[in-house]
Amino acid sequence: MKTLESILERINWDKVDNLLPVIVQDAQSNDVLMMAYMNKEALILSLETKNAHYFSRTKGRLWKKGETSGHLQHIQDFYLDCDQDTLLLKIKQDGVACHTGRKSCFFEQLETGDIIHEQEIQTDEIYGVIDTLYHTILSRKGGDPEKSYTSQLFHKGENSILKKVAEEAAEFAYAVKDNNEEEIVYEAADLLFHSLVALGYRNISPERIERELARRFGLSGLTEKANREK
Repeated sequence: MKTLESILERINWDKVDNLLPVIVQDAQSNDVLMMAYMNKEALILSLETKNAHYFSRTKGRLWKKGETSGHLQHIQDFYLDCDQDTLLLKIKQDGVACHTGRKSCFFEQLETGDIIHEQEIQTDEIYGVIDTLYHTILSRKGGDPEKSYTSQLFHKGENSILKKVAEEAAEFAYAVKDNNEEEIVYEAADLLFHSLVALGYRNISPERIERELARRFGLSGLTEKANREK
């Protein structure tokens, strides 16, 4: 039995900037379910536990597949490709692999945009409204701007996205000033949506915002502000 160290040494980490591409395949059906990345720590955890762990580039952290949804991936086999720079996992999937609630992440035909797999599970029951909305926004990045408002914003680019954030922030402020409760809620929702579009444009997960807020939770506002100004 090879040691963990000898296994890690087989991988060409320099070639992949220490983030190993991982293709995930159903061990029984051979369906390709998803593609993700592992750093060394994620691979070690996956080897030790036989549950898939990955490194999220948008969230900037390790994550265990199914940590929120319960849709764990039980690893049956690890295969390294001939260039030692890509990994294939054969897994047994609990639930579904895709955050959209579909069996596989590969469900949209590139040339036509046809959806070949329908949702099997409602994602807002798994991830919560904010995370589900954010991933829906990301899915509109390459969409048809004639059919989707979000795709239209991405198509127009950074200036249009940021202009909408500024407009919605002003409208929210006016609603608060006018003390109109329904308008405050409506405009806050608009501001949050367009803020998520801006985060999606830069591929920054809202979870990173939650973590930053959690970091500040034990600090007074004045202390936190002082730290930023140093």
